[in-house]
Amino acid sequence: MSISLDGFVAGPDQDRDNPLGVRGLELHQWHFHAGEPGHEADVGPRDELLKRQGAYVMGRNMFGPIRGEWDPDWRGWWGDEPPYHAPVFVLTHYAHDPIEMEGGTTFYFVTEGFDVALDEAKAAAGDLDVDIAGGASTVRQALAAGAIDELFLNVVPVLLGSGEGLFDGVEDPGLEPVEVVHSPHATHIRYRVGR
Repeated sequence: MSISLDGFVAGPDQDRDNPLGVRGLELHQWHFHAGEPGHEADVGPRDELLKRQGAYVMGRNMFGPIRGEWDPDWRGWWGDEPPYHAPVFVLTHYAHDPIEMEGGTTFYFVTEGFDVALDEAKAAAGDLDVDIAGGASTVRQALAAGAIDELFLNVVPVLLGSGEGLFDGVEDPGLEPVEVVHSPHATHIRYRVGR
């Protein structure tokens, strides 16, 4: 996950015009420009970010800005072919039929909580990994459940001041850095999650 120096993975006031909150898009410039001059060191972390997984779990806020009942026309931020190319299990309080997209992505909506979504993702993934795609609340739930083996943070030299804090209320998961890649745009740190 991309994260600001002050611990936010999205800025304040998320809506359709600011899906990552005000200034939240600044956290992702490193991977939008990976491989361009001055961004060569970001290629490996970008490729890791985009590596295909067996399944994903994400929160409703990451899927879209809709609160309450669903907008029947909303199909996510990513257009007709989302980057996942695998089943994605979306945590929500509001039931929704699955949405099948181009490229092999199908969004399934889980109303029974994180543990059920994770179990369904593991079953769909088979021998492949399950990625906790975000947002902050979903990652916090995954950390609390002991469901994360590795946490890959892309620390961007930006101070957002407020927004969605990744570690709000999280008990120390015992992070051990195992790899660090630095670029002028982000410090990419892979942590092993202890306990």
